[in-house]
Amino acid sequence: MHTLDHAVVQFIVGFGLFVVGFYVLINGYYLCIHVLALLELRDDVRESRWDPPFRRFASPFYPGIGIVVPAYNEAATVVESVQSLLALNYPEVEIVVVNDGSTDETLERLVENFDLEAVEAEVPIDVPAEEIHDVYRSTIYEELLVVDKDNGGKSDALNAGVWLTDMPLFCAVDSDTVIDRDALLELVGPFLERPETAVASGGVIRVANECSIEDGIVKSVTLPKTGLPGLQVMEYLRAFYSGRLGLNRIKGLILISGAFGLFRTDVVREIGGYRQDTITEDFDIVVRLHRHLMDEGRAYTVDFVPEPVAWTEVPSTRRVLGRQRRRWYRGMVETVVTNRRMLFNPTYGRVGTVVMPLFVAAETIGPLVEGIGYLVLPLAWYFGFLDVEFVLIFFLLTTGFGVFLSWFGVFSEVWSFNRYDSPSQIVRLLWYGVLENLGYRQWKTLVAWQGLLEYLKGVDTWGAMERAGFGTEEE
Repeated sequence: MHTLDHAVVQFIVGFGLFVVGFYVLINGYYLCIHVLALLELRDDVRESRWDPPFRRFASPFYPGIGIVVPAYNEAATVVESVQSLLALNYPEVEIVVVNDGSTDETLERLVENFDLEAVEAEVPIDVPAEEIHDVYRSTIYEELLVVDKDNGGKSDALNAGVWLTDMPLFCAVDSDTVIDRDALLELVGPFLERPETAVASGGVIRVANECSIEDGIVKSVTLPKTGLPGLQVMEYLRAFYSGRLGLNRIKGLILISGAFGLFRTDVVREIGGYRQDTITEDFDIVVRLHRHLMDEGRAYTVDFVPEPVAWTEVPSTRRVLGRQRRRWYRGMVETVVTNRRMLFNPTYGRVGTVVMPLFVAAETIGPLVEGIGYLVLPLAWYFGFLDVEFVLIFFLLTTGFGVFLSWFGVFSEVWSFNRYDSPSQIVRLLWYGVLENLGYRQWKTLVAWQGLLEYLKGVDTWGAMERAGFGTEEE
């Protein structure tokens, strides 16, 4: 019994040391990424303020863009989203809304608000999508096309739009998203700077909850009250103005948000479009582009542009948010497993040898280890296996450093293209940075474990995302 107790103590102490060492490594990675992001942001802000490379409509060489909008049961927000796209400042666009077998009034709302009429359209035989029934064009807005097809999922709907558009570039946009009017002019920048090598670029996603949106245009920006939407503001700031900017600095961007990304149409068709058997198509498509182009030895760039903004409604209840995050985690694991031969493989440059391994450690393994730590370390201290100083080190490395990174994100927001510009909003952002690490962060480790179990069980459902619709300011 004494030997068994000693073995248990040794295991717990050893695990505790592993957890602390692991988080020293992960926090070092996060710190490096955040510092790199600050350097990248400095250059982007300087360029934007003093030497804007592309003035509105100044270049005659803007490539045409097909805006592909998959829509499944999005009756609450689809009209506002399409209105925002119709109001975009860009020389040549075609908006392709793909109704993916909706069971609500999504198609009816589109027909009613945009006066749609069925048209004859050539549907490519090789389109990797479910059966397309009808193609409609608006009699009011010639650039608006609506595709009605059988339900096949988001990737399937995106493929229908990608194969139906004739534009050299396409922008994947969620149907619950509103885009700033000049966003495409900024997002297309890498394709104008490097037309031979640019294959993808992504912009910033911000939280639209409680903002005033009229006719598809954000009239005023309001920071959500304390609650889940407010906490998600911090996550989005950190993910875009720190995480993706830092990866962009080292040419290692492996994720472009599915709510707002611009791609070369022909290259995406080369790799067969979006995979229908994945539930995080945005992560999967970018990793596969890296893999395909490196396998072929082709020069290419994938860029993050911090100025263009798309606004999206985020979940406001724990039930819906938990469903979304479990799906994200399952899809992340699935994409990593599918592309596992890239890990530590010098064939794929720094993406394979540095970015993906550290991403897997931080985003896939990290929440699982942290979740175990929240259980094991306090229990070990309670039973006398660890002293209180050791437990405090663990919480400082997780919760304490999390607050620091959140405040780092707030600093980046204030210093750059800030939309939350009042002192009271900045103070609330700082408070959210503390609050998200006291309960919310711990809940997300539980969600990660649930997502892993769902992945192991083979769960592949998308899950309904209920929308309240974009609101307006109270008069």
